[in-house]
Amino acid sequence: MAEDQPKTPLRDFAAERMAERQRRRAERRMMLASGPASPCVSVCQMDPMTGYCVGCLRTIDEIRDWIISTPDERNKILAQLPGRKERSGL
Repeated sequence: MAEDQPKTPLRDFAAERMAERQRRRAERRMMLASGPASPCVSVCQMDPMTGYCVGCLRTIDEIRDWIISTPDERNKILAQLPGRKERSGL
């Protein structure tokens, strides 16, 4: 496409949408990098008795939401893991 052609509303919309998408991705990457690392150890199997992952002891909701959780929320989850390990016997 030639540079001297005027932009159409459709192209403007697509460019704005792409810019917004890139901004959101950058925001998520910064949030993920800003907090504690995931406790995942790549042993992903849910224990039907406890509802916890056998590898990291998080619930399926905690695993799913980890990437969008704030650093404080992640720290709260991490603080619960030692007690879960004791109680569950995993």
